[in-house]
Amino acid sequence: MTTLTLSKALNAGLRKAMENDPKVLIMGEDVGKLGGVFRVTDGLQKDFGEDRVIDTPLAESGIVGTAIGLALRGYRPVCEIQFDGFVYPAVDQIVSQLAKMRYRSRGAISLPVTIRIPCGGGIGAVEHHSESPEVLFAHTAGLRVVACADAADAFAMIQQSISCDDPVIFFEPKRRYWDKAEVDTVSGAANALPLDRARVTLEGTDVTLLAYGPLVRTCLESALAARQDGRSIEVIDLRSLSPLDMETISASVRRTGRCVVAHEAPVYAGLGAEIAARVTEQCFYHLEAPVLRVGGFATPYPPSRIEEHYLPDLDRILDAVDRAFGY
Repeated sequence: MTTLTLSKALNAGLRKAMENDPKVLIMGEDVGKLGGVFRVTDGLQKDFGEDRVIDTPLAESGIVGTAIGLALRGYRPVCEIQFDGFVYPAVDQIVSQLAKMRYRSRGAISLPVTIRIPCGGGIGAVEHHSESPEVLFAHTAGLRVVACADAADAFAMIQQSISCDDPVIFFEPKRRYWDKAEVDTVSGAANALPLDRARVTLEGTDVTLLAYGPLVRTCLESALAARQDGRSIEVIDLRSLSPLDMETISASVRRTGRCVVAHEAPVYAGLGAEIAARVTEQCFYHLEAPVLRVGGFATPYPPSRIEEHYLPDLDRILDAVDRAFGY
């Protein structure tokens, strides 16, 4: 086991994938000599060369379009979108082409493209640098959408995504890049949880708390604080946003009878709404309270000085837990 930050774990996972398969390429703005703005690709161009770690122009649509062509020729490109808010120029390529080509070819072709997107707020950034666009891609049939929450998962999940024959949208919680954890760099992805499975990160009996990406740590902190009031919260890291692991989610809610979903994206029409609907359908007779949601407000992401008022925190999550017990 090795102690790594989440960003270093991603770097190690990318390195391992490139060592194992010469068809794996990395493309993006400043991913080469600079090593990416968060240094996730640091040192990879030096070790693998400019033909495999490619500094691209500032053109997200061009990056993804080129990756689609490379995938059709047998490569496994990994695209880095520098910040979450920069992905929108590439949405046409992702939604109109990447998500649909395998389906309309009846499976005759595969598109093993991984698109890495640093997501969420909490770093004091300027406009367009703190978005949570995951629901746009989760709503798009033909894409796998995943989100890592810690270094151990980051190391394994990036390798699993690259080896997957489906296109994968890979969300990385940028404010957790410097969080450290123990990582099994030897067996790594071989013994990891499958890419489409959720993980019970903390067991509990009174309420199920669902989260992904940057809010998993916040929810764990909330669960530990709730123990002081005698409440036992089960925390589940969804990991896969599309498809959802409803088997794990439903089994937990049937035990606890209560469910709270937390994400940084706005609550309105967010992923929590889909989860709430499915939990209500599958666990109706086990529920002691409505499924409650905690998230951002229905506004554009605010200026950095007031972003802490926008982001769900321990108090807002515990308030939802209290309301679930009020029914």
